[in-house]
Amino acid sequence: MAKTRSGLRMFLAVPQTGLSLRAWPSIVGRLVIMLALFLSAVASTSAVPQEALKLELPENKNLRVENLRGGIIVEVWNESYVSVTAISDKGELSRSPAVVQRTDALLSVRVIRGTGMAPRVNLQVKVPISAHLAVVTSDGSIAVKGNPSALLAQTISGEIRLQLRDTSAEVIAESKTGSVRSSVASVATNQSGRPLDSRPRTGKSIRLLSQAGNIVIEPLGGSVTSQTSLNERRESLQAPEVSRPEQKPTLAGSDGSTRPRAGTPATNGPEEVSEGDVVRVDTQLVTVNVSVVDRGTSRGVSDLTKEDFRLSENGVRQQILHFDASSAPFNLVLLVDLSGSTTKEAELIKSAASHFVEASRPFDRIAVITFAGDHVVVSPLTTDHEALRQRIAGMSKPDGSTKLYDSLAFAMEEVAREAKDSRRNAIVVMSDGLDSTLPNVTGEGSTLTYEEVVRRIKEFDGVLYSVWVKTQSYEPMSPEDIQQETFDLAHDQMKNFADVGGGGFYECKELKDLAGAYDRVVTDLGMVYTLGYRPSNKERDGSWRSIHVNVNRPNTVARGKSGYFAN
Repeated sequence: MAKTRSGLRMFLAVPQTGLSLRAWPSIVGRLVIMLALFLSAVASTSAVPQEALKLELPENKNLRVENLRGGIIVEVWNESYVSVTAISDKGELSRSPAVVQRTDALLSVRVIRGTGMAPRVNLQVKVPISAHLAVVTSDGSIAVKGNPSALLAQTISGEIRLQLRDTSAEVIAESKTGSVRSSVASVATNQSGRPLDSRPRTGKSIRLLSQAGNIVIEPLGGSVTSQTSLNERRESLQAPEVSRPEQKPTLAGSDGSTRPRAGTPATNGPEEVSEGDVVRVDTQLVTVNVSVVDRGTSRGVSDLTKEDFRLSENGVRQQILHFDASSAPFNLVLLVDLSGSTTKEAELIKSAASHFVEASRPFDRIAVITFAGDHVVVSPLTTDHEALRQRIAGMSKPDGSTKLYDSLAFAMEEVAREAKDSRRNAIVVMSDGLDSTLPNVTGEGSTLTYEEVVRRIKEFDGVLYSVWVKTQSYEPMSPEDIQQETFDLAHDQMKNFADVGGGGFYECKELKDLAGAYDRVVTDLGMVYTLGYRPSNKERDGSWRSIHVNVNRPNTVARGKSGYFAN
């Protein structure tokens, strides 16, 4: 059943049948092997490889396949289930290290990064036409044959090859440093390698994103295959007590609305979380974000699965129905103070903001908002780092004094307005905390009080991190100057924003340290897991329900919001 040498010979004949490898830049041979496997799988449909796993899609047809140890080969077929097979780079069947999770909102297949000398593993996946599919790799290639109902293909340095059957599809393709080529007449070719955007009025939605790899789009003839094998084992991962969603959610990165998430990771140290934070209940599903750290090193732990967590409410064990790994993407808003107290270091702040964009993960959507007496959306949520850098370089000081509280409220509203996908949400605010409502701080202050913005942060669907920068450059010489007590109060309020918002608090005694603080924020965000459950206690009596999360890993502790009000 293994396709080794014969599959490779079949690939080497490809240049004679239309695909010229000389047109590609000199890249790693891994792509060659991946495309060989893909073409051999296309040419041979007489049998499905042994030990293929058959999985049922949830009702909304959402499927996410993530492989951080290799590539992904996708074929669209007429069956109603998903077939998953693990293969080596030589095309031989391999034991699958994939973790499969299924909720009412998403079927997830994930292979985490290997450790040490762990071999590469590639996934061969067959999906129904009705699937809303997201495929994600790190340096592995992605090959897709056919059109699912929706497709997001995303990789850092891997190549993407798409064979279109429905050439009326809406296609958005972008490679930061690679090339984008299309031989489909209805899809325009962008010779610059920058965004290729074809938006007809009808057709299926397709997004292809690569940081450094090439993207090739080709037409595909024939009909989708229908293949069943007795050697496949059928397995349903439907969790009990799963209700049908009233509205069809969408995959991360696609348009449309879905249920919000709530709950956030806690502050920096390895200490346990305290009572008092709020997790919002939505359609009977409680979701809480937690970060996991090693007690000895205080470093985050990023390779956990759903089975590693135990969650209880008011001491009663709950079944975890929803799980997002730490690699799941974020909608991430950077809120930057450019008021009079920080404007003298504007260029340094711009440089640090650009560094934040570069340090962030390529699949996180980033927005930038600046504020002083007013707030300015420098960039809405996007994965286009080049556009972000250009807009950051051109940002200028907004007018007015310092309205920190109002700007925080605006940023949370902006996230709610822009976040129309299933991503998690986070805000990172950089400021000295000196809202003009504080004593002796000049100018018109926020219309919201400190207490009001704290309440909104508690209700915010996401994580809030605060980066406090020291701008005090003098000793107060008169009662009209800002007193030391006000600087201390601003510092403490910034810390409390992070405590209430469940994120981390970072201090910058000098603005030159700002880039390093942003690095720590990005690292912290990369260690956040999301757990969801339906409480066994169905009453909505407004009472406080305590949440406790344990991790089945020695010497670790989970940090996150400690409960919610059942309103």
